[in-house]
Amino acid sequence: MIDDPMVVELLDLREAVLWCISHGFTDMRFEGDAKVVIDKILGADTSDSRMGAILEEIVQFVASSPGFSVRFVGRHSNRVAHLVARKALFLYPTTSRLFDFQSWLNSRM
Repeated sequence: MIDDPMVVELLDLREAVLWCISHGFTDMRFEGDAKVVIDKILGADTSDSRMGAILEEIVQFVASSPGFSVRFVGRHSNRVAHLVARKALFLYPTTSRLFDFQSWLNSRM
């Protein structure tokens, strides 16, 4: 079970990047509301032992795809990010439960 919210955020971002690459996207902006995570990605700081390997992968993917960017957006500025974060907190620590994120997100837009 993964119980570190920053690691979960990174795993989600890595999956999103991989999905975009596998579906041929060449221009994509990823926004996150976990400032520590975004700062580490933007600074290419992979020294954190909890997140190092995942951070390194994301930094490499973003660096190798010039059309990909990452930026911080606070929850107060992004309604969707806030709703996703609230839903994630609701699921915590039940990480093994299946959750259809795309359906949930579509229902909120």
